[in-house]
Amino acid sequence: MEVGFIGLGAMGSAMASNLLRAGHAVRGWNRSGSAGIDGILMVPDPADAFQAEVVFTMLSDDAAVREVLIEPGVLAKARPNAVHVVTATISVELVRELIAAHEEAKLGYVSAPVLGRPDAAASAQLNILTGGKAPAVEKARPLLEVLGRKLWHMGDDPVQANAAKIAVNMMITMAIEAMAEAVVLTESTGLDRGTFFDLILNTLFGSRSYESYSAHIAAGEYEPGFKARLGLKDLRLAAALAGETDRSLPMLDAVRARMAETVDAGMGESDWSAMADFTINRSEKPS
Repeated sequence: MEVGFIGLGAMGSAMASNLLRAGHAVRGWNRSGSAGIDGILMVPDPADAFQAEVVFTMLSDDAAVREVLIEPGVLAKARPNAVHVVTATISVELVRELIAAHEEAKLGYVSAPVLGRPDAAASAQLNILTGGKAPAVEKARPLLEVLGRKLWHMGDDPVQANAAKIAVNMMITMAIEAMAEAVVLTESTGLDRGTFFDLILNTLFGSRSYESYSAHIAAGEYEPGFKARLGLKDLRLAAALAGETDRSLPMLDAVRARMAETVDAGMGESDWSAMADFTINRSEKPS
């Protein structure tokens, strides 16, 4: 199949490479103007990528989507009946705008945010949340199955997939903060954090998020897999979604404030689990 791929950062390049290895013809475009990937045809304009049958975008945030796709009017130049698959975590507000824009341009639209870090993308072990009308989802399905271990269909409304992804990322930050606060308590008695994590992982908290991020916290190493500044962006998306229904989410408010403190402390380019470092080593009780 002819595939376009816009956004060839750590995640996008791994995903595009897997599509290429699966035998698909991939044309790519990247904002950085990087040299690209062997075997991928790099095109000079995003509209050129939209001449493919199915186009993936992995852009970092709402602003990037607007800059690359909406403001230049790329959708109006797209191949007729192409399907656009948006794999990044963006706001529900923007998703609704994109749905309307794709309907006007007579293009298919699929929300397909992914669960997984660049290593999972490289090994095609992503979990992919899909939302969209059946014809568009089914056209993209063979490609999505190349990229992930499992597809999780959230509903016919693309917004539902984005809401699920935002909620998952919110819950991951809550898990990171929960482990950090537990370390503050247990280390106050001299208990080694590795011993404590061994306990929780093998009893009540043996989930993937706890396993992955406890390793970062135990080692005190926060090399970026998913950067803290992007984690803060996703928590802002969660707060905005909660605000639509005027609901109070106190845990969300707490982790959003703590992630903001982490970024403000100069750790925005570190892994988002660096929030634990801020809680354990840098925060002080208000006087």
